[in-house]
Amino acid sequence: MKTCLIVDDSRVIRKVSRHLLEGMGFAVEEAADGKIALEQCEQQMPDVVLLDWNMPVMNGMEFIETLRKLPGGDAPRVVFCTTENDIEHIRAAIDAGADEYVMKPFDRETLHIKLQLVGMA
Repeated sequence: MKTCLIVDDSRVIRKVSRHLLEGMGFAVEEAADGKIALEQCEQQMPDVVLLDWNMPVMNGMEFIETLRKLPGGDAPRVVFCTTENDIEHIRAAIDAGADEYVMKPFDRETLHIKLQLVGMA
């Protein structure tokens, strides 16, 4: 079973995302910020990370830059999930190591397509 770590400070987004991902057969873990997520990744690297951009403590860009430097941190597919939709944000996320980008709010079909694009669905 593939694993997904949802990193978002919104409990509602985590709950909705968990429901969608579990329906697609993923085992799901959650983190409310990038620092907690990194600690979880150090314990067990997920197959996929669904990553919010704007979070307290450690934002999505800080998280991905740190993740990619960890042993095995190049393995997870990272999909940024955010309201930031301008080309500069998208380019910065991809340059930092994101594999794909999805706009909030998203539905099951959109998320499934993004996961297919990164080889995880």
